[in-house]
Amino acid sequence: MITLFKSKFTRFIIPVIATLFFFSCQKDLDYITTNGILPDFTTKVNSSVSGFVTDENNAAVLGASVTAGGFSTTTDKYGYFEIKNVQVVKSAAVVTVNQPGYFKGIKTYIADDNKAAFFRIKLIPKTNVGSISATTGGNVTLTNGLIIALPVDGVVNAGTGAAYSGAVNVAAHWIDPTASDLNQTMPGDLRGTNAAGSLKRLTTFGMAAVELTGASGELLQIATGKKATITMPIPSALLATADATIILWSFDEAKGLWKEEGTATKTGNTYVGEVSHFSFWNCDVPNNYVQFNCTVKDEAGNPLPFAAVKISVIGGGPNDSRYGYTDSSGYVSGAIPDNAQLKLEVFTSYYCGTAVYSQNFTTTNVSVSLGVITVNTAQGVATVSGTVTDCSNMPVTNGYIIMVTDNQHYRYALSNTGSFSFPALLCNNTANATFIAEDAVSLQQSTPLTQTIVTGPNAIGNIQACGVSIQQFITYTIDGGSPIEFFYPADSLTHYGNGSTAICYISGSRIPGSGTDNVNFSFPTNGIAVGAVQILETFYSSQLGTQTSTSAVNVNITEYGAVGEFIAGNFSGPVMGPPPTTTYNIVCSFRVRRNF
Repeated sequence: MITLFKSKFTRFIIPVIATLFFFSCQKDLDYITTNGILPDFTTKVNSSVSGFVTDENNAAVLGASVTAGGFSTTTDKYGYFEIKNVQVVKSAAVVTVNQPGYFKGIKTYIADDNKAAFFRIKLIPKTNVGSISATTGGNVTLTNGLIIALPVDGVVNAGTGAAYSGAVNVAAHWIDPTASDLNQTMPGDLRGTNAAGSLKRLTTFGMAAVELTGASGELLQIATGKKATITMPIPSALLATADATIILWSFDEAKGLWKEEGTATKTGNTYVGEVSHFSFWNCDVPNNYVQFNCTVKDEAGNPLPFAAVKISVIGGGPNDSRYGYTDSSGYVSGAIPDNAQLKLEVFTSYYCGTAVYSQNFTTTNVSVSLGVITVNTAQGVATVSGTVTDCSNMPVTNGYIIMVTDNQHYRYALSNTGSFSFPALLCNNTANATFIAEDAVSLQQSTPLTQTIVTGPNAIGNIQACGVSIQQFITYTIDGGSPIEFFYPADSLTHYGNGSTAICYISGSRIPGSGTDNVNFSFPTNGIAVGAVQILETFYSSQLGTQTSTSAVNVNITEYGAVGEFIAGNFSGPVMGPPPTTTYNIVCSFRVRRNF
């Protein structure tokens, strides 16, 4: 989705939104009015969501937990996730990514029944920027000008409310409102509820993510009746249009929306305001808007999925343009300024300098649909085609192609005859691309194929999805009973470590998620290798409750590849469970992708 705004000075600023709105017909464009609406958190629709998760270096994040509609999955080695056919809040569907060492990655979108949404989510590292005495108070300052100041005796344990008097560790990150990747890093979709309770689009002048923890890692918060001070830098490009006073908004992670909560005052090249708690904070001007959509296709009528669509205010400043992504059908929509002269451009990605399509258009105070936009294949569109066979040289009828180009991943489903053909936008009419085919039935993968693709037809030929097993599973029995089995991708499987990575954990849970059907166990990583014997430290099964091994249970490591490859093994032995004197015999085998 793409969002642009008009400020009270008649200057338009376009915040980045990486979410997509989906509508089945024109009347749905009136779902949001220019006067704002009262948010509805009760109406739900059926939706699917997918995307890619990367870290701050644009590397794929493996094993991140992704939740939408109450169900969870984990990202694969490409950072890809997909959750299908879940019930989400129509007006504010929320997708949340959790990964140790990072702030939550949260995206919000307006969902239409039986439609899908696509995201690229870039996680923000949870970096400790300093510590402050809870007793004396004080501040920490980042090199970019973000300042977090705590009051005297003003910090409590977030879980218990008990006063805290030790050192407060401050993790903080300033989110630059002029950054080209803002749509990937920021939480939500720059919608918020104002003091009157109306839903508005927001023009951001800067955001911050802040988390306070104690000496033992416990989560801390500001005490009731106390206020902390947050100072946010204003980028030089926005100083001239930054108001003397601006509204502060905190982010509601559960609802996926910003909430008006106080004000900040312009002091030099910063905004300074008091806050009563810490989470994500935002300096914004609320705005009215009209709805926009279009569908991007090539000359043959094929949709152009995952393309970056940029809309700019003609004659605007450096912060007056932002991007959104088309979905798998080439569709993109969102909120844009009313009564404005705008320019639409289509790119392969947000950092590609040459547009493959450009069009000017003007808005009034009614919704705008540009219909189908046809991109000339001679202007940087490659058509990639080929076939995929399995280890028996038969067509793969249930699988997909992963393409990696320009440091971004793309995923395309195979046809029921094992063929693929898709259009791909190129920067500078050429790109080095790597292709990997995966068979979802035999759970085999091809070796990577690297090839230069150019504008026009690109016949890749046949790729054999064979030679590399991608099977992942956890299977175990309790006292010789029936096997309890978890298989990826039908179930969620994860490998992760603690803060020092001295202990690794392996877990499995059902998709759709169920709090009554999961497993988790752990063992040390020191000395781990193929043939090594590790000692089981913990074992949890939802069938039994929390378990701890009562004697030395050996975990035999049978496979230990590089990060992104696999760890496999088996163990058998007794664990103690409720009641405390009951011993259960567990036999378990596993194979999951390594996450560290």
